[in-house]
Amino acid sequence: MATLREDAEALWQAAFAAVAPERLVTERLTMEGDQLLLDRAPLDPPVHLGHARRMVVVGGGKAAAGLATGLEQLLPTTLPVSGLIGVPEGCGVQLPRLEVREVRPAGRNEPTEACVAATREMLAMLSALSHDDLAIAVVTGGGSAILTAPRPGIPLEEIAATTRWLSEHGATIRELNKVRQALSDVKAGGMARGCGAGRLVVLAISDVIGDPLETISSGPCMPVLVAPADALAILERFGATTAGIAPAIVAFLQTAAASSPAGQREPQSDSAPGRWRTPRGCKVSHHLLASNDTALDAAAAEASRRGYQLRVRPANPASSETADEVGARLAAEGCEAVHSGLRERLAILEGGEATVHLPEGHGLGGRNQQSVVAALASACRQEGWPEGLLVASLGTDGEDGPTQAAGGVADAEVAATITTRGLSLADAVQRCDASPLLAAAGGLIHTGPTGTNVADLRMVLVDSRPQTSQAATA
Repeated sequence: MATLREDAEALWQAAFAAVAPERLVTERLTMEGDQLLLDRAPLDPPVHLGHARRMVVVGGGKAAAGLATGLEQLLPTTLPVSGLIGVPEGCGVQLPRLEVREVRPAGRNEPTEACVAATREMLAMLSALSHDDLAIAVVTGGGSAILTAPRPGIPLEEIAATTRWLSEHGATIRELNKVRQALSDVKAGGMARGCGAGRLVVLAISDVIGDPLETISSGPCMPVLVAPADALAILERFGATTAGIAPAIVAFLQTAAASSPAGQREPQSDSAPGRWRTPRGCKVSHHLLASNDTALDAAAAEASRRGYQLRVRPANPASSETADEVGARLAAEGCEAVHSGLRERLAILEGGEATVHLPEGHGLGGRNQQSVVAALASACRQEGWPEGLLVASLGTDGEDGPTQAAGGVADAEVAATITTRGLSLADAVQRCDASPLLAAAGGLIHTGPTGTNVADLRMVLVDSRPQTSQAATA
């Protein structure tokens, strides 16, 4: 019988496989004659590659290289295809027709000058197209940092500082991206508005709970106008204005807010989400290939195959929890199941993306690792960590905060090691210093870059029968 650790790893590997971008392209996109199909149905509006003079593929994010690789296999060699894709370091690949360029360091989800240069090249490629050309944009998690084109007069270092400040002070991804959109020439539809092609197909993999197209990678091809006053209010609410984090950005937004109407959505040509016509006459359509639910469903199927009873909770976009709250909740539910006399193995699976408010003098970790140490602290503060309980939380991109770990796992062996070595759970939770503690206790999950990103996966595995623990394989 597999251990809880082995089962947990099998579940997250099943989740990764289900959202592998190259596989998504080759399984869901096909050709019938010269027509491009999605799930064996024509796109709307239809795309006939035989009518195209040439095609350009652009975009970015952690899953962008895999999407580009799949497209290289799909698109006929007779069609002139070129393009540029931006990815983090460690995600680059060599392709015959498309350039996949590494533009930011691994583990640092902030824009760089290389991101800006690549984005400006992409915009120039799209602008040079004519009405009988085609364009494809690949839009995936992590694209907000990579697809960066600051408005004139806005320093890149202030955008990075603002991003860092909001992330560290508990802003949601929607709040963070609303600020990014107000400062950018590429976000909030900027990429699509500049496209000269007659048709732009957007292939998206969502890392945002609820899959709002305007928020994934900050909506580079979505028809959204953001009110500068809304962005300014977010900076004020999280103390960035008072702290003087980005004076040029604040001045820009104040000036823009004084002369701009409230944010609005540009008219769409029909009711289909993400389908519209740009002022240049380009017909745009969005197609979501995978999301957090895709990974969650795959993990659930693997758990069921391994004999677990299931409690599956898709992430709620209306809910916002801190990592500490998530950890305490999962630990309480797991301990209750263990002590209830449960005769069956149980898997509690959920998706999500917690927030973390970093204190002054904080340590090292990420939201998933913080959730796990919070779970350990909560359970051990009550009755101690029980045998037969495992709690894990990890990022599907293989990254958790500014660390080399994907997340963390807690079980009886990790809890015992913490006690034996005299490690302080309270200090790790309070200072958001989860990574050193979990490293010392054997509770870090290391997957390396997965080449995809659909937010986080959390799991509670319960088996009251005796378990054979083993060191972390992740």
